[in-house]
Amino acid sequence: MKIIKNYILSEWFSLLVLSIVVISFVLVVGNLVKLAEMIIAKGVTPKDVFGLFLSLLPSLLVFSIPISILTATLLTFGRMAFDNEITALRSSGISLYSIIFSLLCVGIMFSLLCLYFNDSLIPKSHYTMRNIVQEIGIKKPTAYLEEKSFIKAFKNHIIFIYKIHDDTMYDVRIYQPHSDKPTRTIIAQSGAFIPIPEKNALKLELRNGTADEPNFEDPEQFYKFNFKKYHLTLYLNEEQTMRELYKKVSDMTINELKNEIEAMKKINVDVTPLIVGLYRKFSLSFSSLAFVLIGMPLAIRVKRRERSLGFGLSLVICLLYYLIMALGESLALRGKMDPVLGVWLPNIVLLVAGIFLTFKVLED
Repeated sequence: MKIIKNYILSEWFSLLVLSIVVISFVLVVGNLVKLAEMIIAKGVTPKDVFGLFLSLLPSLLVFSIPISILTATLLTFGRMAFDNEITALRSSGISLYSIIFSLLCVGIMFSLLCLYFNDSLIPKSHYTMRNIVQEIGIKKPTAYLEEKSFIKAFKNHIIFIYKIHDDTMYDVRIYQPHSDKPTRTIIAQSGAFIPIPEKNALKLELRNGTADEPNFEDPEQFYKFNFKKYHLTLYLNEEQTMRELYKKVSDMTINELKNEIEAMKKINVDVTPLIVGLYRKFSLSFSSLAFVLIGMPLAIRVKRRERSLGFGLSLVICLLYYLIMALGESLALRGKMDPVLGVWLPNIVLLVAGIFLTFKVLED
């Protein structure tokens, strides 16, 4: 039995290495195109490009490792099923349970490895990459603002932006916390910044939204009003400049996210984006385990050895996985689904499907 396990795991690991090389290369090439555009458009030095490239690698590995695990599982067991090796194992009285258990242990091991990447290497490399990009010399105000991140560079204001396209921001939230009264909130469908460098400030033009305004009779209370256009001047903190970066959700470790959640709760700020970012680290990491569980029974039932089919099936499953993840996160951020459930939704779907298919294969 030990020889059979070693034989299967040996083939699986060889295909895993091959898949990681191929998939990582594809992901790197896609990003190299963007780096080349930066060189042409902005005159970035080779040193900066190399620094960006090195900072990019850990982020790519967190995606390429789970996808490669799925591909290796599909290719290994697809070939074994096609060559009737699975049938031979069953005829010899060898149970598939021990093989499944061994692969699940490997899946857990790689999930923990990816969790380490997500909690340690990736936040540091991502923040380093953003600092390098910042140093390139982009002059647009929106270049210094990040989507889906609490921006605290301004005096007395915290900003959250769901989407930035060119110079326009969409779905903007502005919070003005007070120690002695409720937090003032401004919500707008879109907005744009007008820099005022001589005052170390930015003028923000908001469009189509609602704003909390102090009640003149009772300043501690607010009333809401709708607006088509609303102008707000935001002053940078004295110790900050437009060239200093604040950490995004993706730049934070698990402990930093937990501390940020607690800090934001104390000033009555919606912490849903932070909760989504926190559990996303776990969900993405344990996608390796979900891919192992769905990959093996699916490959046995398909019974094909062609590598092109294995890569194609892997692509379809991964596309489905990330579409469900995008849907779950979107619903969570909009408050239409519990953040934890929204982030874990793709893993839950694959795990349920994998367990069902595994029992079907074991019953055959």
